[in-house]
Amino acid sequence: MNTAHSAPARLRISHGACEDALIRFRFGGAPDDPLAVPCRLLAGPDSECWSAGAIGESADTCGAAWAHGEQYAMAALSLDTDGDDIEAAAERAYARLITCVRPSAHPYLLRIWNYFPAINTGDGDGERYRRFCVGRARGVDGRFNDPPPAATAIGASEATGRLQLVALCARQPAIALENPRQTPAWRYPREYGPVSPGFSRGALLDAGTDAPRLIASGTASIVGHVSQHVGDAPAQLHESLANLAALLAEGSLRANRAFGFAGCEALRVYLRDPADLAACQSVVAASGLPMAKVAFLQGDICRRELAVELEGVFA
Repeated sequence: MNTAHSAPARLRISHGACEDALIRFRFGGAPDDPLAVPCRLLAGPDSECWSAGAIGESADTCGAAWAHGEQYAMAALSLDTDGDDIEAAAERAYARLITCVRPSAHPYLLRIWNYFPAINTGDGDGERYRRFCVGRARGVDGRFNDPPPAATAIGASEATGRLQLVALCARQPAIALENPRQTPAWRYPREYGPVSPGFSRGALLDAGTDAPRLIASGTASIVGHVSQHVGDAPAQLHESLANLAALLAEGSLRANRAFGFAGCEALRVYLRDPADLAACQSVVAASGLPMAKVAFLQGDICRRELAVELEGVFA
């Protein structure tokens, strides 16, 4: 009889065929598919599968696509941004997400992905990313920021005209992680917008089992709250990897387990400029990360001076 400490992994990430996956991300835009990441694939695997055992239910509920497993569930939404009004779209999307998730058997939000086009369009507080943050803050409940889930927000390279949101939910909360090299995003000073970004740097899942997972949020070349190495994509990637290593060390302390680059199950590297691909591939290859599990995607970063962002899952 399996105990909590001998049970198989509740969550695992793989690439390739995965018909039974809770979430199957396909890289590259596809109309009407909320799981198609609207970022052009530059190199690496063309999909990413998040499996969590047998799926007990799949349905459309509250305007969101749902899939329920035993421990985990997925909710995905895709909303028209009504032309330029990303703030209203974000408020609607998050209000709908909260309405779907909170009364369910999986009420805890662990990890969220956000994709929408022209993320850096607009000046000052009129920038679309800053307006998205305002709309998100209006749409969530009081539990959302206590603490906020791990998250990524990327500007789509495919012209979808839509806000896509995918959320990993669970029966039990995760352990929110912060990076000691970085100011928590939810404590950013006013210069980055009227509302601080609502996400933690990472999340530790299944910490009390033999198969914990560390999920890293979107990670960029930021130390404290200041962007580093502006104009140098490979140097930004080196700094991002240093931030990732610091987050893994923090997770190792919290889980009493060693997380490292060799345990990477999946990594996405978003590049603003595809011309930086070869140089950034060399940086990743030299880091010890398994290249077969790294997808390089074209996408805009939430700060216009940043050229690279990465995210990943580690066992």
